[in-house]
Amino acid sequence: MDRRDFLTLKTPSTSKHQDFSHLARTMSGLAPYAGTWTVNEVRHLLKRTMFGATRDDVNYFLGMSVSDAVDTLLEIINHPAYTPPAPPVNNYNSLLADPNCPAGQPWPGTPDTSTINVYTYSYRKKSMKSWWVSQMINQPRSIREKMTLFYSNHFAIEFDTVTVSTYIYKYNELLRANALGNFKNLTREITINSAMLKYLSGEKNTATAPNENYGRELQELFTVGKDANGTPYYTEDDVKAAARALTGWRNDLVGGTTSANGFNSYFDSTRHDSTDKLFSAYYNNTTITGQSGANGALELDDLLNMIFSKDEVALAICRKLYRFFVYYEIDAAAEANVIVPLAQIFRNNNYDLIPVLSTLFKSEHFFDVLNQGCVIKPPIDFTVAFSREFGILFLTQQI
Repeated sequence: MDRRDFLTLKTPSTSKHQDFSHLARTMSGLAPYAGTWTVNEVRHLLKRTMFGATRDDVNYFLGMSVSDAVDTLLEIINHPAYTPPAPPVNNYNSLLADPNCPAGQPWPGTPDTSTINVYTYSYRKKSMKSWWVSQMINQPRSIREKMTLFYSNHFAIEFDTVTVSTYIYKYNELLRANALGNFKNLTREITINSAMLKYLSGEKNTATAPNENYGRELQELFTVGKDANGTPYYTEDDVKAAARALTGWRNDLVGGTTSANGFNSYFDSTRHDSTDKLFSAYYNNTTITGQSGANGALELDDLLNMIFSKDEVALAICRKLYRFFVYYEIDAAAEANVIVPLAQIFRNNNYDLIPVLSTLFKSEHFFDVLNQGCVIKPPIDFTVAFSREFGILFLTQQI
């Protein structure tokens, strides 16, 4: 074969695809890890639970046991009670004179301003992003910031759609405050969070015009999900019934100190559907009894109690945690040896997150050599980790 023939050689169009789905990548499970505790294992733990592994952090955790290191990252030991970080401030004053917030002062809780050619929100959105990244870079020795990122991908919104600066700040702080708390409680709070109500049209969900956006995402993305074939566990009628149970929640769109609700969501009983809501056989044909007046808000809890009674919720969330912290694919062995028992722990602890994370991060499976160095970092993780590990200093400047 001469060079021309070699360079023009075509790949056969009927190449075989090998199926490895029946093979187990590793058979390790949730038994406590009893191997070595060296720089390698410390770096593996820190790179998964924080953004990068600085030399100081590695040395700090190297002097602990595996159990104490995980407990420290989960804020069980060696941590004060959580207090929220200082909010973002007006660092855009040289580009925009904000009549509602002086330079250097916190802007959350003050109204956005629209002028002829400038909208304050666009500058505050950039301020919010830079503030959030600074929380990651300056994180304490804790998994909280990594879990805030996890939840922002799970209970996702788009800043470009929300367009109210205080809403996006309160959304972010809600995730951070509940990052190591109870998943069911967080699901309730995110359901009536102003940013989520705006993003998924919950504020437009009324008895006379039910909006199904959030009722669908609550089941499809946030809780029960779909089976292995992509078929939803719930029905279209379940989506409609959930939407009706959630009618009446709306946003304060005025904001500021002159508004009764001050950038918060609230329940308006005049917009609520007070009739009964019947669900499918998947939910055991449950009927949520319609309630009127202020009691209509209680239907949210009835809805969540029904949804969280399904085993699929714990399984779906444990799979997401696994893909985020361990590996991006779940084979049959990982499902049986890791996901199923983790989901049982999740349910047994009423959806408290710490027992699940503690068991996972202390397990032989997490430290399995086949689970080390195998995660492709998303851009934000790579960039923040690089900045922390190389000690890059960022000068305070206008955005």
